[in-house]
Amino acid sequence: MNAKTQYHLASQDLEFLLAVTRGGTLAAAAERLAVDASTVFRTIQRIEKGLGQRLFERSKTGYFPTEMAQILAGHAEQLEIALESARSAAQLQPEDVAGSVRITTTDSILHGLVAPALNTLATLHPRLSFDLHTGNELANLSRRDADIAIRATRKPPLHLVGKHLGTLKIALYVAESSPWQDLAAAIYHHAAWIAPDDALPDHPSVVWRKKHYPKLMPRYRVNSILTVMELIERGMGVGLVPTFLAASRPGLRPLTGVLDECATDLWLLTHPESRHLRRVATVFSHLAQNIQLD
Repeated sequence: MNAKTQYHLASQDLEFLLAVTRGGTLAAAAERLAVDASTVFRTIQRIEKGLGQRLFERSKTGYFPTEMAQILAGHAEQLEIALESARSAAQLQPEDVAGSVRITTTDSILHGLVAPALNTLATLHPRLSFDLHTGNELANLSRRDADIAIRATRKPPLHLVGKHLGTLKIALYVAESSPWQDLAAAIYHHAAWIAPDDALPDHPSVVWRKKHYPKLMPRYRVNSILTVMELIERGMGVGLVPTFLAASRPGLRPLTGVLDECATDLWLLTHPESRHLRRVATVFSHLAQNIQLD
């Protein structure tokens, strides 16, 4: 590829380059940009032709940025941050906070801790909106896949800005109507065990069970802690659940005290550059003040 004349990158070019770098595929980039994948394809081809060099290596699994594409994506992120800061500063009312904030966490933390806090914040700032994503993986905050992450971990990434929200405690629970009064009785009577599946191989509850009861095979394997709790409450068996979730469910009864080996830390995380955005800083501060763990 040889550019015949000097090519002048436009802000829209950088927006497309950043979307492909973050998304990894034309389809993912198109979804981010709200355009067709064919538009992304033609735009990237035009930019590469204009610059006289390939910016992405193509494969069956997606588009992989070259070193030059990564450099340009870094400039695009700076432009994105500058634009968001300018829009925030241009608000007519200094006390108003507007815009969308992308938050990622697990379903149990979202329902048990984050949603109640956001409900209050939405009343305080009606021009704020929230993009909520639940999953077991930690979104790449450096690539702006999310603005804020709330995660249970003992080792938060060092490159992120974080606030320790407290300790997540776990105990073994059963339905209130269950005849079992303690863990020994449940084990003796071969109670059905409800546990996370391979989607959460390193979850503290899985590690604890395999350590203390290596021969115990769960009858129900599910892909979320919230589902573990739901099935226990239905009287389908026993399982390990965070105490903050169980506290709001009168249909659950603990069979053990807090299991110290299962305890882990809860962190509120964001990228160092994102924390200066008014909308992100407002949400981060509110969550830090309103998410309370015993």
